[in-house]
Amino acid sequence: MESFGTNGLATSSPSEEGVEARGIESFLDSLESLPGVEAHSLMILRHGSVIVAGWWWPYTTDQLQLLYSVSKSFTSTALGLAVDDGLLDLDDPIVAHFPELDDQIGDPRSRSMRIRHIAAMASGHLEDTWPEVLASDPEHPVLGFLRLQPERDPGSIFRYNQSASYTLAAIVQRVTGQSVTQYLRSRVLDPIGAGPIEWWGHPQGQDLGFSGLHATTETVARLGQLYLNDGSWHGRQILSSAWIEQASREQVGTDTDDPAAETGADSKLGYGYQFWKSSHGYRADGAFGQFCLILPEFDAVIAMTGQSTETQPILDAVWNELLPSFKNGEVVEDFAGDRRLQERMASLALVTSGARLEPPRDADNWAEAVFRPVLDSWLEQPTIESLKVSPAAHEWNLVLTERDWTLDMRLANEWSRCYSNGVAQPIFCSGGWPDPRSLKISLIFIESPHRLDLTCTLDDRRLIAKWVTAPLHPGPLRDLRVRRRGPVTWLTP
Repeated sequence: MESFGTNGLATSSPSEEGVEARGIESFLDSLESLPGVEAHSLMILRHGSVIVAGWWWPYTTDQLQLLYSVSKSFTSTALGLAVDDGLLDLDDPIVAHFPELDDQIGDPRSRSMRIRHIAAMASGHLEDTWPEVLASDPEHPVLGFLRLQPERDPGSIFRYNQSASYTLAAIVQRVTGQSVTQYLRSRVLDPIGAGPIEWWGHPQGQDLGFSGLHATTETVARLGQLYLNDGSWHGRQILSSAWIEQASREQVGTDTDDPAAETGADSKLGYGYQFWKSSHGYRADGAFGQFCLILPEFDAVIAMTGQSTETQPILDAVWNELLPSFKNGEVVEDFAGDRRLQERMASLALVTSGARLEPPRDADNWAEAVFRPVLDSWLEQPTIESLKVSPAAHEWNLVLTERDWTLDMRLANEWSRCYSNGVAQPIFCSGGWPDPRSLKISLIFIESPHRLDLTCTLDDRRLIAKWVTAPLHPGPLRDLRVRRRGPVTWLTP
């Protein structure tokens, strides 16, 4: 067996680990045919070994990518460490960790709120409070959260609440003197051989906790394997098995009458401490198809990233297409299938537009044409100012302008890297002319799940820019990337 990455992830074949390669291929077929589903990466581990790993180009192995609410499960891990270290107790009142706020919190329900309540998304509020918190007190979100009176007793009802996860991260930072990232790095990420991570921060210097984490698919898989191992890594106990058991079991029911709740079947199966229960095992779950599935009954971990308008069909494909190929105690010998699957995984790529790279006619009219946006949909990107089309030797170049930033693009029969002032960007372009009067371009932002489709119409010089999936944290295109310096700008009005 070969080493995958560093520190303890071996590679193996599906057959050697009792998995039928044809079942994995069937699952891939489903992923690539499901409407509204676009896979970006997939890693499958069984018995501690990587049996499948692949990235759909231009997404790559070492790419840090925005994981959205998978971030919450990393926050949960830091919380578990703090519990193991005796730095806090799940029954601590939230206000006990913010004594400077004590005289400003008068509501009995807010004062009775415990750490275990917010870890289980059971603060007693009937909706996500984050928008109201930002509107009322963007400089001090914890205070804004605790000032919002819960409509129900804490612990009595599930409501997904970003402020709860933010407050968990704030408590971890209080008791450890470190950010969640710093605490995890020395205690978890380095010991399990995880790569770098980057986390968006609040202006006061705290990791967001509920979103904003960028990490590789392999790092997600390693965290899943740690949980599958009951907190142990090569004989070293990183997290207590007691924490794994608490975080992964149902703490509160999620089959509620909340009109804003997720509608998929797996969203009704309960919630632990920043983990969802699933039809099989439990999972870290981020918007648009970021998953870490931890499957104790199959001794397996599945890490996935992607861009999907609906995510329940992905889980259904795992349960119905993939898991039946996992055998227990049966010999699987399909080495030809293993080789065929390996070749397929090595050649994965997102489909390009396939449109003509030269305008069918009226090339002179397209040369140096400038297109400007018309905004008539919430899906559109409002910060774009213009797009200019220019011919060059044997190709066409595009320049997109967004305030004081420009993005240079080249049309090609493949996903081509984009540049700004000669500096490579984490953005890839594909496009062409589907008909004589229109030009279509897709931009993939590879440090996120998102794709932006651009359509230029020659007759009216109009540019329409629509997201396939709109970023949950809107802002300029240049910011849709790993943010290594400073806080995110959208946290304040």
